[in-house]
Amino acid sequence: MEDTLRSGLLSVVLPSYNEEASIPRAADTITAILIDADIPHELVFVDDGSRDRTWTVIQEQAGRHPQVRGVRFSRNFGKEAAIFAGLAQARGDCTLVMDCDLQHPPEKAVEMYRLWQEGYQVVEGVKASRGKENPLHTFAAKSFYSIISRATGIDMSRASDFKLLDRRAVDTLLAMREKNAFFRALSSWIGFQTTQVEFEVQPRLEGESKWSIRSLVRYAITNITSFSAAPLQLVTLLGVVVFLCSVVLGIHSLWQWASGNALEGFTTIILLQLFIGSILMICLGIIGYYIAKIYEEIKDRPRYIVAERCEGDRDEGTAKKDI
Repeated sequence: MEDTLRSGLLSVVLPSYNEEASIPRAADTITAILIDADIPHELVFVDDGSRDRTWTVIQEQAGRHPQVRGVRFSRNFGKEAAIFAGLAQARGDCTLVMDCDLQHPPEKAVEMYRLWQEGYQVVEGVKASRGKENPLHTFAAKSFYSIISRATGIDMSRASDFKLLDRRAVDTLLAMREKNAFFRALSSWIGFQTTQVEFEVQPRLEGESKWSIRSLVRYAITNITSFSAAPLQLVTLLGVVVFLCSVVLGIHSLWQWASGNALEGFTTIILLQLFIGSILMICLGIIGYYIAKIYEEIKDRPRYIVAERCEGDRDEGTAKKDI
């Protein structure tokens, strides 16, 4: 740990998708908290191809707050792409990633920055509770984190995207060329000197969640396959299960034949064919999904395309308190 506290510019990255109602509150609240704490900062809003007035509102906030900057994608590329775009645009000595709907409490930004000043390079926000949400959503989220934790060997039961990263950690993440990057896991996987800060998930004050059950399932599948080969190991496991079933049924059939009690067993044959056929189709589907991911990586297309940028008129690396 360093003997003296370091200081530097804090970049706050806020991925935004159809968040026109949340952005003004986020800009005002975060700016007020960081100015009161005397923390030099900038806010980087990333418009992930929104269909509402999100980009217009970001431009308005850049006009009101000199420390606000904005990036707009040419289309929707997803939250992971928005996070990495924000990291790439961040100019700070450390970068905080948080949701612009303020479900990540902005007051914790000060505590996380102070821990960075003490020498920590990764400060992870971990959930003390998930707050109020749909029970089905809670079950799905716990199942996903259980699977990804076992697959990666990293405890992600309370993980979130609410993290502060030192410049060195940010540069390490940006140097990774994989297209389907899972920020929540990669930011833990890279290591560095890490500590945690607990937070309570806050209720949304504006708008509604953009995550449907379908999008959450797609998000889970994409991130599990991008960060782990565990589903491919499942193919082997299913093959072993089918083999053991075949051995047991084979011994049973031979015993029936040897004792003279063999039956035609037409129904059994049909059921076995359906069972084995289903297992084969599942295995081919898993293998095909990984091949598709390999295909995407080989094409080497960019994670995102930036269509437009904006920023407030400010002095280099500073944020002044309003008079």
